[in-house]
Amino acid sequence: MAQKLLHIFRNTPLGRETLLQSIYFCQKMGVLPTIYIPEFTKFLMYFENEVVQVDLDPSYLNDPDTAATHAEQLLQKAKIKPELLTPKNYTASTLPDIPTSFEFMCCPRSISDLSSKIGLGYIGPRVRRIIQAARFPVLITSPVYKPWQNVAVFFGGSANAVNALRLGIRIAKATGMRLDIYTQVGGKKPSEYRAVVQEKGLEKPLESILGQWKFFEKGRFEDNLYEVPHDALVVLGAYGHGIIRDIMFGSMMEKIQSTISNNLLIAGPRYTIIG
Repeated sequence: MAQKLLHIFRNTPLGRETLLQSIYFCQKMGVLPTIYIPEFTKFLMYFENEVVQVDLDPSYLNDPDTAATHAEQLLQKAKIKPELLTPKNYTASTLPDIPTSFEFMCCPRSISDLSSKIGLGYIGPRVRRIIQAARFPVLITSPVYKPWQNVAVFFGGSANAVNALRLGIRIAKATGMRLDIYTQVGGKKPSEYRAVVQEKGLEKPLESILGQWKFFEKGRFEDNLYEVPHDALVVLGAYGHGIIRDIMFGSMMEKIQSTISNNLLIAGPRYTIIG
């Protein structure tokens, strides 16, 4: 069975940019996009340990008569057979249940606020809760369509960072792209970070795809982020702080997502490694 990516379509120019990014990701990864065109401003996602209610802003219901046509035209241009999701179950008459059995999901930085209110450094609380609960990684797109030419993984040696590195290796091998690793050295030697990679059995998988491992031993992390190519897919690991709280990214992740405009692929604390 083919792996699939869930995309919530917004029938606006910015929504078109986000769908183009999903299509590019799917083409590179050999994944099929499943498009949900909302009829209501709310839906539920039932995860294993949590139910997430997503509240969309009214722009997601914009011009419903042309939404399917616009989405299908973009998919057909990319030579992808359109697959539109029609909810089968409803918790209430205007509250559809959206399946969670996907390998990826694509979100803009916020799916519950008007675009005019979205700042670069703001990831909406609903997106954070999806990342916290999902077993799949979440693709958070750049503001406009931007093809990526290599994979950049931020690695700090934690369990979440190891998960992100495994995901980055998976992406690099599937796409044939180079993988670069970036580490802000904090109280450790570079050899200690390399030892974690070796201990987790990731040294050999990296042999054929690793471009560079850049250690930032000086300077502010925000300033060092200039070294990350603008056209890299940035892979990150996230962690949560309890079931009832919105996901809280580590201080390093907050600096990354608020400083660079790259596409981000985020593996949350429940991400299950495939392959």
